Amino acid sequence: MTTIQTRTEDTSTPGAAAGTPDTAAGGDDVTAEAGAAHPHGGPHGYSAQKNEHLKRLRRIEGQIRGLQRMVDEDVYCIDILTQVSAGTKALQSFALSLLEEHLRHCVAAAAEQGGAELDGKVAEATAAISRLLRT
Repeated sequence: MTTIQTRTEDTSTPGAAAGTPDTAAGGDDVTAEAGAAHPHGGPHGYSAQKNEHLKRLRRIEGQIRGLQRMVDEDVYCIDILTQVSAGTKALQSFALSLLEEHLRHCVAAAAEQGGAELDGKVAEATAAISRLLRT
């Protein structure tokens, strides 16, 4: 039986080996827009933690690849489902961290401006929370 160890809260351990591309499980380039200007002006709220976020995403990518290996090796279905749950929790934890940074940075900056800017940021955050709750 193959078992995959997961750590969703500890962000101090290194992710994938050096030279691993910054890609999500689907192969999309995570940093494709990194050089593009922020559409709402200023830096992104997660910019200060970008390297930590990328490490975390690489670990999650490794979990998903581990699921592929488990299926390939005909591992017992309940063991695979356990690892699916761990991967889901890791993504949810990442999403909550990103949401918190959005609230602290983007929404807080909009609160200083007030008016329509604040209303728009609150609406964005509410929509994001709604999407997270549906998963």
